[in-house]
Amino acid sequence: MKKTIRKIVSTLMAATLAAAFLTACGGGNSATGTGKETGDKKVLKVAMECSYAPYNWTQPTDAGGAVPISGSSDFAYGYDVMMAKKIADELGYGLEIVKLDWDSLVPAVQSGKVDCVIAGQSITAERMQSVDFTDPYYYATIVTLVKAGGKYENAKSVADFSGATATSQLNTIWYDNCLPQIPNADIQPAQESAPAMLVSLSSGRCDLVVTDKPTGQAALVAYPDFKLLDFTGTEGEFKVSDEDVNIGISLKKGNTELKDAVNGILAKMSKDDFNKMMEEAISVQPLSK
Repeated sequence: MKKTIRKIVSTLMAATLAAAFLTACGGGNSATGTGKETGDKKVLKVAMECSYAPYNWTQPTDAGGAVPISGSSDFAYGYDVMMAKKIADELGYGLEIVKLDWDSLVPAVQSGKVDCVIAGQSITAERMQSVDFTDPYYYATIVTLVKAGGKYENAKSVADFSGATATSQLNTIWYDNCLPQIPNADIQPAQESAPAMLVSLSSGRCDLVVTDKPTGQAALVAYPDFKLLDFTGTEGEFKVSDEDVNIGISLKKGNTELKDAVNGILAKMSKDDFNKMMEEAISVQPLSK
């Protein structure tokens, strides 16, 4: 997508809530507990931000296999949409993408207004109090983005960020778990979205942001003056648990039929399969063109 960075960010951040949710069918006797049917074909309703490349993004056409966003003239694509399409296809269902802001995702699942969330969510103990999760559909790596040529571009460990002004996205392990590990960090208010986080770094309001590797790799395309620092596997890495980096699909508590069905599909895939799909998403994200 050959647009200016400002226009791209504006587009990604203009995440309006879907015009309306279709109420869920009662009974829960299908693998989805899905909200509607088209003829005899059940539809899997999947929520995501549609502004979190390369996991998900909004684009104006169906190019590349993008899926219409419910209540919108736009389309959604990215790793999460690719995964949603695979799951729906293997279940023999149609697919409906519902665009929501980050903090609305879990409530949408809890209320039954969507069947699941595929949106790059870490499988944390806190989230599991509210929703159930499938097995991981991606395994993330924690990285840091800084400005090339800046004070921290040659950092070799988290300790080297001492005193830095930092931020990340609201209600993420990056903000809640990783930023406090930076010695004497000046932690700024959390940003509402990944694009807003990147704008904060680009504009100089912070020295660094912490995110996961796919998000960081995607950001480098949009912001060539960024530098990605990855301390994984070294003594100076961010200390994170498996729950911090295992990315899962969230469902309403008790929806074991859908959970088992999705896990059966994921069990046929390897980490290499996940990585290849993510590489494809990064290569076709709008900003890569």
